[in-house]
Amino acid sequence: MKLWFAPNTCARVTMTALEEIGEPFETGLVAFMAGEHRQPAYLAVNPSGKVPALETPDGVLVQNGAMLTYLSEAYPHANLLPLSDEPFKRARVRAELFRCSSDLHPLVTRFVMPVTVSTDPQQVPQIREKARELVTQQLAPVEARLAASEWYFGAYWSVLDAYVAWIWFRLTGNGFDASDFPAISAHYAWAIARPSAQAALAREAEAEQELDARGLLFRPQFDKGAKP
Repeated sequence: MKLWFAPNTCARVTMTALEEIGEPFETGLVAFMAGEHRQPAYLAVNPSGKVPALETPDGVLVQNGAMLTYLSEAYPHANLLPLSDEPFKRARVRAELFRCSSDLHPLVTRFVMPVTVSTDPQQVPQIREKARELVTQQLAPVEARLAASEWYFGAYWSVLDAYVAWIWFRLTGNGFDASDFPAISAHYAWAIARPSAQAALAREAEAEQELDARGLLFRPQFDKGAKP
């Protein structure tokens, strides 16, 4: 398999899943600063021009939810997600996956990159504040869940833990106040210490070095008071 990615993006979640599986896989680095995501070569892989995209023996998959569901079913030994023969139980697991990908993830993007909503600088504070308000609301049940158990689905790690960790990384790295979410903060420390997460972070570090050498490493300008 081959995973197309860019450092610090949500591709980290699928990369962590691949590391957890333990099978060899290739990576393809997409340099956004060079506009490679808009070039025909990459659009042939993912017409949306986004990362991640996963080339599998059966074809290309896009969207984290689809990739993670596929990997959990194709490699059940990795225990990426709780598996069940009952349709309703499978749907409940996918609902939690979509909570991250469809509810939280877009709000994180608005908070971190308000320019995706409006290019008017005067609107940025309002966009970020509204996103912060909605993210706080969406994180409340996640906080309660992680306050009651070490991992998202209870006693055992799943790829949902990698997704929540990435969301927390993006938010707190861009000025989100973590003080009301001690359980998520503790969970993040456990999640990124996992060997599969460390392996994914090491791949990202190599990619950042490559982009830096090419003069294409994105260095965001954080708002005053935000954490780099």
